[in-house]
Amino acid sequence: MSIRTRLTISYVGFFAIALLALHIGLYLIVRSVLLNSVDNELRLGVEVLRRSFAESNQTPYGFFRDDQLRAILLRQPPVRDFEATSLYVQFFDTDGDLVGRSPNIGDGDLAAALALDEQRFARALDGVEQITTVERGNLRVRELIAPLRFLNPVTRREEIVGVLQVARSMAETQHALQLLLYALTFGGVIVLLAAARGGAWLTRAAFRPIDEIAQTAQSIVRAEDLSRRIPVPPAADELQRLTVTVNDLLARLEELFNHQRRFIADVSHELRTPLTAMQGNLEVLARGAARDPQLLNESLDDMRREVSRLIRMVNDLLLLARSDAGIQIRREPVELDTLLLETHRELRPLAGQVQLRIGEEDQVVVLGDRDRIKQALLNLGVNAIQHTPPGGIVTLSLSIRDGYAALSVADTGYGIAQQDLPHIFERFYRADRSRCHNGAGAGLGLSIVRSVVEAHGGQVLVASEPGKGSVFTMLLPLAAQPDNGESPEADQVLDHAPHTISAQ
Repeated sequence: MSIRTRLTISYVGFFAIALLALHIGLYLIVRSVLLNSVDNELRLGVEVLRRSFAESNQTPYGFFRDDQLRAILLRQPPVRDFEATSLYVQFFDTDGDLVGRSPNIGDGDLAAALALDEQRFARALDGVEQITTVERGNLRVRELIAPLRFLNPVTRREEIVGVLQVARSMAETQHALQLLLYALTFGGVIVLLAAARGGAWLTRAAFRPIDEIAQTAQSIVRAEDLSRRIPVPPAADELQRLTVTVNDLLARLEELFNHQRRFIADVSHELRTPLTAMQGNLEVLARGAARDPQLLNESLDDMRREVSRLIRMVNDLLLLARSDAGIQIRREPVELDTLLLETHRELRPLAGQVQLRIGEEDQVVVLGDRDRIKQALLNLGVNAIQHTPPGGIVTLSLSIRDGYAALSVADTGYGIAQQDLPHIFERFYRADRSRCHNGAGAGLGLSIVRSVVEAHGGQVLVASEPGKGSVFTMLLPLAAQPDNGESPEADQVLDHAPHTISAQ
């Protein structure tokens, strides 16, 4: 079942419940009003009879039987004159005997329905007025039973001399309530059908933009064209925000897809190069180079270098995968001055005609993973050597700045273009390869640097100027970091650099 159908059913269901509650309330109110009207009419009839009896100065037997005296003394219609009205009147004496009744009662079912039982008669003699509804077959009557009081002129006290029963047929009221019930029922059905039709139309209109979004997204998936975008609705509502979000998601997916495609192509090329070199050396060995010691050593050296290159690439990929998985790094004291010297020794064979130097060297200890920090520093060093022309200088430095250890790698190479500077720490991103005299990697080195430094609670700063060189600085918290609440500023890395960014 679609969301549209469920919403329509839910809407009609809630509307039906509300309409049912409204109809029930309306029916009960009308019924109460009609019953109150009947009851008021009964009370008025009782009051008329009581007043007429009080003004007649007669006994109950004389008042309810003597038509001539009643016509002379009463200003209100006597009992027999109720024949033309809708009220039925009966009077019983204190012994329960019927004294008189209105002629419109007759001797049929109505007289049987108006017969008093002992319980109701006794309560009336006790002075309690009772309003009840009496049913007999299809006959339904509303009756009021009330005591008739008489002022005794001797004792000057009111005495109950009998029981008055005034009733009225409920046929008209039942008919009115039945018509109201039919009207509410059929009207409610018609309103519900209209609500269902209107709800379906409203949900269809409301979901039409969502259907368009879904169809456009499906067409994008089928065409495998992530460059397409969903048209943004002009109204500033939830659908517009949804469309913008989906477009942002498509843009992000397109970016990741392009990065992944470029990464696969680059890694394939990088893997093919050392494998091709190793295959060539194996063919040389197979042709008899194993009998020539010099050629054998050269081939083995080449193969070792290519194997080392493959291992470095695999290690880089593994490190990034672990970083994405959120694996915790080790926390142990690391002497950065010793690590700087080790890195300098390992980079010297790779420097070639580039001068590798050690600049400022303080004794600094941080808490962290020694292997990961060394790998990040090696990546910066290799990156600087690859982008520095022969005769250039690469300087490794270590200092303390505002509670942080600053490991810096400065070069006098080509520098980084302004358009590349904001992206150099992005995974798989590589600047112009033609400016790298030793070839280029897969664009993972600087991403690894940022990942390692951020895992240690630090940040990476870079300052560069095309044609003059670059300075990369890793800021790592000291083992006993003072709580000064300040963050080192990027402009402290290279005072003369025109552009400085922070990878954080």
